[in-house]
Amino acid sequence: MNKICKLSLMLAVAMILTSCGAKLALTREHFTITPQTLEAIGGKVDVSYTGVVPEKMFPAKGLVTIVPVLKYEGGEVEGTPITLQGEKAVGNNQVIPTKTGGSFSGKTSFDYIPAMKRSELYARVTVVDGKKTVEHPEVKLADGVVSTETLANVETAAPSPSVDAFQRIIKETTEANIMFLIQQANVRSSQLKSEEVKALAAAIVNATKTENKEIAGIKISSYASPDGKTDLNEKLAGDREQNTTKYINRELKKAKAQGAVEGEFTAEDWDGFKALLEASNIQDKELILRVLSMYSDPEQREAEIKNLSAAYKVLAEEILPQLRRSKIALTVDVIGRSDDEIKAAYQAGGAELSVEEMLYAATLYNTVAEKEAVYNKTIELYPADYRAYNNIGNIKFAAGDLKTAKTWYEKAYTKEAAKEVALNLALIAISEDADNATIEAYLNKAAGAENYEEALGLLYIKKGQYANAVKAFGNEKSNNAALAQILVKDYTKAKATLAAVETPDADTYYLQALIGAKTNNKAEVVAGLKKSIAEDAAMKAKVASDIEFAKYATDAEVAALLK
Repeated sequence: MNKICKLSLMLAVAMILTSCGAKLALTREHFTITPQTLEAIGGKVDVSYTGVVPEKMFPAKGLVTIVPVLKYEGGEVEGTPITLQGEKAVGNNQVIPTKTGGSFSGKTSFDYIPAMKRSELYARVTVVDGKKTVEHPEVKLADGVVSTETLANVETAAPSPSVDAFQRIIKETTEANIMFLIQQANVRSSQLKSEEVKALAAAIVNATKTENKEIAGIKISSYASPDGKTDLNEKLAGDREQNTTKYINRELKKAKAQGAVEGEFTAEDWDGFKALLEASNIQDKELILRVLSMYSDPEQREAEIKNLSAAYKVLAEEILPQLRRSKIALTVDVIGRSDDEIKAAYQAGGAELSVEEMLYAATLYNTVAEKEAVYNKTIELYPADYRAYNNIGNIKFAAGDLKTAKTWYEKAYTKEAAKEVALNLALIAISEDADNATIEAYLNKAAGAENYEEALGLLYIKKGQYANAVKAFGNEKSNNAALAQILVKDYTKAKATLAAVETPDADTYYLQALIGAKTNNKAEVVAGLKKSIAEDAAMKAKVASDIEFAKYATDAEVAALLK
């Protein structure tokens, strides 16, 4: 191109720029960005900015559109634009006078994706003046996005197990009452013929004759009603206890059974009196209950109640006779199969084992494969019980196969929407970056499940509610708990948490290096990265893409680690 042509082209461009707001020349110095370093919080990258247009720069008839643009490898995303106009332009936008210039502000939010770790924020400026449109050079505003919250790792969380209700020893209790006449302590033959006393005697015999049963103990509690003299009632209650004990010992001897007999007596059963009174329809019961609350002395209580002559007559007929008694409680231990017997029964096909015994059997094996085999057999024998499905899901989760784990959890959930299964589905939903409403719906059903707090803490991190995450994790010593502390800038506590992690891994050391970067401690950065990369070489790429370590990119020691 000859000199004349070049000159003509330059003049043409100059004329276009002059007629279309060529005076507008915004640079980085004209913008203030908040925050100065972009950060992903709750999955969003929020940006606020203010700008200043110097005097005699804004086109009087022009419309200026400023669009924040976040560029990253493989793409870009535009934010919310703002439009400004000169004082002679037609429109309803903020006016920037040409003579004096002015300020403007805007804000936008980008949905975070991992590629934004290495990104650049620009202001895209377009000027429209009449029929002319000019795209001004983009203004670079910021580098990269801090994405510390994305270091939360669901795979290191502990899912919630389904436990068996197996008990080696089950206690059976049989109770019976022997009633006494007023001011008497002898055990009447008519009482020994009552259905509950006969059932208790039969239970003693059954415990003796049944191989897997033995009597754990017999407790006798004898009472006198709270009427009459205290010393008389004390003697009556004591005699009733002794006579009842004699009867029980005869039954034990007859059945050739052994069992410890424990006896006690209560002279005046005011507690029983109150309970029966509250359950009754006696006309003056509220008045009598007030008397009980007003007076603690037994004799004064009795005197005040007897003053209510009509009521006392009903008490004497309906309430007091029920308190003259000995209560007998027989406890029998039903002894279940031993561990060896359970394993033998399982290896024989498991048909004779209950679902609780089958689930317990899985705990008797050490390898994952053996445990999974037991759970699969449990499903074969008891397909309606959700617990084996959930526990197979946990095995897959621990192996890092979250896709297969999800399938098992969903099967369990169709059997029963149990709290531990709901929690595990919440963990899966977090790992899939599901919407918060879905995760919360599961967690609302998971309250009280084992490891609930950790799942809740992960949700709070995802939502950008870091202080709540710290509270949820509590004193847990894990990478995720330390991450929450880092996010609230409690680096001292985060260091202590990481130091206490039982089995530190590459992520543990990475977080230690990250604390070093945030506190300008190069020695901690190098030490943490060295251990992290030694555990997992893939950490090199992670470090290289993390803007938190950008200032160490030219450091010789760090560069050597990343080679």
